[in-house]
Amino acid sequence: MTKSTPTPPTIDGAALLNEVEAFHRRFNIFPTEAAYVAVALWDAHAHLLDCFDSTPRLAFLSPEPGSGKSRALEIVETLVPRPMVAVNASAPALFRAVSGPDGRPTILFDEIDTVFGPKAGDNEELRGFLNAGHRRTGVTYRCVGDSQTVTPFPSYTAVAVAGLGSLPDTILTRSVIIRMRRRARNETIEPFRARLHEKEGMALRDRLAAWAEQARGWVMGAWPEMPEGVTDRPADVWEPLLAIADAAGGDWPKRAREACVALVKASQANDKGSLGVRLLTDLRDHVMVGIDRLPTVAILDRLNALDDAPWADLNGKPLDNRRLSRMLGEYVTADGDPVASRNMRTSGGILKGYFSVDLHDAWTRYCPPPQTGAPESPLLPLQPLQPSSEATSA
Repeated sequence: MTKSTPTPPTIDGAALLNEVEAFHRRFNIFPTEAAYVAVALWDAHAHLLDCFDSTPRLAFLSPEPGSGKSRALEIVETLVPRPMVAVNASAPALFRAVSGPDGRPTILFDEIDTVFGPKAGDNEELRGFLNAGHRRTGVTYRCVGDSQTVTPFPSYTAVAVAGLGSLPDTILTRSVIIRMRRRARNETIEPFRARLHEKEGMALRDRLAAWAEQARGWVMGAWPEMPEGVTDRPADVWEPLLAIADAAGGDWPKRAREACVALVKASQANDKGSLGVRLLTDLRDHVMVGIDRLPTVAILDRLNALDDAPWADLNGKPLDNRRLSRMLGEYVTADGDPVASRNMRTSGGILKGYFSVDLHDAWTRYCPPPQTGAPESPLLPLQPLQPSSEATSA
């Protein structure tokens, strides 16, 4: 029995996405051309969630207010199915809405910085909901009723957020990140008036829904080709958007992949990783460059002197040897032993310090590629240090 070929959509998907993009351009100033492409594809993907294994979060972030984040959510609201606007909503309210009788909403979470900002606490329950709902299989378990029966609540739903500052790393890595800016004096947009313009957006929403139904057979089970270098979590994030672009046709497959590369590179450039990865990277790129060992006191001096680094002020205190030991002890050497300071002979006597050979495995596994791109050279002892029998046997 041969597999039937899906009926091609009769609605011109490329032309429709062009209209969605143009609608955003009337009211939103995004920082790059790639952002317009990504947001239009995200709007469309919200109509086809059941076709994908995951849904990317869409994050409009900025360092200052008045950057157009809330307006971006307003326009998205007119284009996606069953929009649910939330501000400071609780995790129980959201997962009950997702599993409610009215169907899966598209959650638009404004002022997300009030939830995850520096004064808001960790909000682990909401973070867990947003992380779990990235995957179609994601559920949230709660005890329900007098008998406290463990009940799974589906969490899978499209979520767009807007806020000041940043987000927890676990959410950022599941997001298409649009870093908004205040509008320059020479940048003009059309004022958005809900009574005038909502109907236009909703008409586009209805046409997106109709196209989605026609394109469902093409999108279901699609495995879009990823741009070179886009793998792992970024590939999970972009797979639904590239599938939408391929189904729409026209120049959207090309534009989508260009946008994918641009925004993934931008997110990597802004992503310092966890504090531990930042420590490993600074040790590799700034502190232990070309040397095979360094006393702890010298490592701390160099780290705390780095510009644009957090080490001189960690909650009001500089990095000290106890915290350095604790942070590096989370990683292991190539032999599987925790990274730890060792004795080393110097011109001033025996001091505790760290050897590059102990850090090399962690550097390889956790740090981004070196920015210089230069080939690795053999590590040389720091000039004031003298080889020790311990180093020779290591």
